[in-house]
Amino acid sequence: MFTLSLVQKISIWVVPVLLAITVHEVTHGWVASRLGDKTALMLGRLTLNPLKHVDPVGTILIPGMLLLLQSGFIFGYAKPVPVDWRNLHHPKRDMAIVAIAGPLSNLAMGVCWALLIRVGAMLGEAGTALLYMGIAGIFINTILMVLNLLPLPPLDGGRVLTGLLPGPLAYKFSRIEPYGFFILIGLLVTGVLGLILWPLMGLVLAVLLPVSGLQPDEFMRVLKALM
Repeated sequence: MFTLSLVQKISIWVVPVLLAITVHEVTHGWVASRLGDKTALMLGRLTLNPLKHVDPVGTILIPGMLLLLQSGFIFGYAKPVPVDWRNLHHPKRDMAIVAIAGPLSNLAMGVCWALLIRVGAMLGEAGTALLYMGIAGIFINTILMVLNLLPLPPLDGGRVLTGLLPGPLAYKFSRIEPYGFFILIGLLVTGVLGLILWPLMGLVLAVLLPVSGLQPDEFMRVLKALM
């Protein structure tokens, strides 16, 4: 097992984490603009400039602390892109489409990072940094995709479920949203969140790793060293 300094680890993770959360939010805003709501566009949020999306706590503090503590689990979030459902052509349906777009962007980025790993492998030792960043990119995008798909408002999965439920049920379910963050923290602290996420992440990795050319044990060995 090789060892990396904290500075090396941060340099490997910073680009995958920033891209994962930035593209996720931009995709929400872009899809909303296509469906009638230009709020994010007018506020200058449809940009890949991370400074427009960085949340001091979710983008910097939480991922940094998790990496520093070697928790074996890294995630983060950006400032949510504003979406005004009243401007959408079909508000209930379109909100669900806007919501699912974020996790789908993470899946697409996971595929891109997997392909980058193949490029790094072809470059040999010169491509080691690309291989490490690719592994970090696959992992962070898998976490964000699966976490956001949980059917809990205000996560994307909760908004998708709200869009699919009949009107009265959708209204009752959406009232969970003010408590959703606290429910999520409770699941994290009790360890229940990990029990839910890891099997689902395994399914996504089973799709992405063959694209990367890495074996699961090799992926986990390098990932452990990066954490």
